[in-house]
Amino acid sequence: MQHQPSASHCSCCALSRRCFLAASITAAAAPAFASKRSATKSADYIDIASFRPQPKLKFTVAVVRKTPPYWLGWPGTSYDVEGERARYLKACRDSAREVGAEVKEIEKPVESAEAATALATALGTEKPDAVVLVLQHLDVWPWAEIISKAGVPTIVFAPVGTAFTGHVLKISRQAGVHVISSLETSAITQAMRMVRAKAQLAQTSLLVVAGEERKEETLESVGVKVKRVPRATLHELFAKMPEDDETFEVARMMRRGADKVIEPTRQDTINAARSYQTAKRLLRTEGCNAITSDCLGMVTTKVVPTPPCMAASMFQDHGVTYGCEADVMGALSLLLSSYLFDKPGFMNDPVPETVKNVLIAAHCTAGTRLNGMADEQEPYVLRSHSESGIGVAMQVLWREGQKVTLVRFAKPNQLIVDTGTVVTNVQTPPAGGCRTSFEIAMDNVEDCRDVAGFHQVVFYGDHKRDVEAFCQMYGIAHVHSPEHPPVPA
Repeated sequence: MQHQPSASHCSCCALSRRCFLAASITAAAAPAFASKRSATKSADYIDIASFRPQPKLKFTVAVVRKTPPYWLGWPGTSYDVEGERARYLKACRDSAREVGAEVKEIEKPVESAEAATALATALGTEKPDAVVLVLQHLDVWPWAEIISKAGVPTIVFAPVGTAFTGHVLKISRQAGVHVISSLETSAITQAMRMVRAKAQLAQTSLLVVAGEERKEETLESVGVKVKRVPRATLHELFAKMPEDDETFEVARMMRRGADKVIEPTRQDTINAARSYQTAKRLLRTEGCNAITSDCLGMVTTKVVPTPPCMAASMFQDHGVTYGCEADVMGALSLLLSSYLFDKPGFMNDPVPETVKNVLIAAHCTAGTRLNGMADEQEPYVLRSHSESGIGVAMQVLWREGQKVTLVRFAKPNQLIVDTGTVVTNVQTPPAGGCRTSFEIAMDNVEDCRDVAGFHQVVFYGDHKRDVEAFCQMYGIAHVHSPEHPPVPA
């Protein structure tokens, strides 16, 4: 079922200041959200989009070819050399614009080994974030290899007609290189998004709210900084968070956008909105970009009236990671899907369904804009947190038949990646477990019991090759769940 939001439902990618203030006027007229305390507008509204890193990227783009006119060689004499050069350079400019990057075009095509060496030398000095090489002849691969040794991430776009399998076999598997042998120029955009994702990770400071200590570290392979603060920091700030115009508007929007509201009261949604505001305030105070908290610990000790499940969903929809259970590798996996594909990921507990031989992915929060942060929401139901029966948790209904990718950092320099297809959503009850729950028919995994990892992050699309390309470019090992069960002893 495709969710059709009401005309008054905000479909903005982020709850902007203008959107919030306009909607607050509507909220003020809604007596259903009256509170014993008077509503006050926060003087320091925080735009959640401000937490998402926006690195300033620079790409160098060069065309590599033989000196035209061509004769007796691919791409052939019917190939419009200058016309295709202009078309692919435009595609590179368009891709860079889409990911928010600058482009420096090398005006004169590289048409000799000497020119390739000169470009490699210049790249080594200038150090752009990446170089994009557009190949226009079958015989220029040695020159592309010269350029790839400049120490700069290298994207090679070889339109069909400029590569045989032998040409790409070695270079396409080298660290720091990504080869696209295709006519699909959208692959250039995804390759640039890959470079952007690495820069975003390097600019990310992940706040871990757990325990009683303060300390900091850096995950060297990806560059993410980890800042740990005591768990009490969050729930003590929540206790001080007032109910203001934003609180009521967030609560109203989440209720109006839901297909159904089952257990939560209006006060529950107001508390969940306060949890959202509290997390934003804490991120700003600590100077961080993403958060993961000991949510179960806070619920278990009853120091908060609601878990942060609704807040986490809103964060994910706006491209800002809010991970569960203070799981650093889980949060890192969420960051990857958000930065690399502009899609919210779903960190889950994996359950083997052995009769149907499917994997059930279950947790009490999920983003709703699963097709992308700028796209429509999927249907969702507001529920209570299943394990405690309190507050607000999200049951997001995943689309049946949708291809999905599963990723999980086993450690900062090793990633598990698998794919599958959504079969159906699982209701609680009759099932126990978390509110968002759905079956996945796994690809290339014979037995659902063998799916590797815990707290895997699931997101829409078959992006296995894109994830593998990212890993290769930046020296991260990638592994898959075993296809066949182990042989019994």
